[in-house]
Amino acid sequence: MEITQLADISLPTQWASFRLLAFEGARKDHKTKGPRKETALALVLGDIHSAPPLVRIHSQCATGDVFHSLRCDCHDQLHLALSSIAEEGAGVLLYEHQEGRGIGLLEKLRAYELQEQGFDTVEANLLLGHAIDLRDYELPVRILTFLKISSLRLMTNNPEKLSAVSASGIKVVERLSADVLASPYSARYTATKRDKLGHLSSVSSRIPSVGNEAPSVHG
Repeated sequence: MEITQLADISLPTQWASFRLLAFEGARKDHKTKGPRKETALALVLGDIHSAPPLVRIHSQCATGDVFHSLRCDCHDQLHLALSSIAEEGAGVLLYEHQEGRGIGLLEKLRAYELQEQGFDTVEANLLLGHAIDLRDYELPVRILTFLKISSLRLMTNNPEKLSAVSASGIKVVERLSADVLASPYSARYTATKRDKLGHLSSVSSRIPSVGNEAPSVHG
């Protein structure tokens, strides 16, 4: 994949003033035989080279990140990462545009409907004809290489992210938990990620009576 940096601006936030870099990646689409473009953002803070920086690869979640949905843990994980990076004074948050584990926002909302009928997030994806997780971490890994990061501390519960970063040759010197408090609406979703997708979460798996689980999103 070839990547291009499209912008580099200052982004003051409630946590810190980050550098916000925008990237576009292009790869050959095996179906159309033409180029397929992907985009991602990098929020960079402080000196990321003197020591392995704290890094979070976060997949876009409009319902959680924007509307603060309680059906998933995405909003709280995003804020945990940003506040943790700010506290340390250095780090990178990569915001990848792969909504709903890669199926897109509208399909994710269709998955919501199936979950309200009693299916979990994995079953909903399969019923809609999608893979359980369509995400590809090549673009964020290429951005880390572009930023000349050779080792890092990765905040994630997702073993696929750990594997993708390690396979690229970037050394993961520490995994930091991305656990956040589960709401009655997200407990089943969190349990499904751990029990069916192997996420490294210690959040309680007790499923309350509220049945609205989150759609196929992140971690």
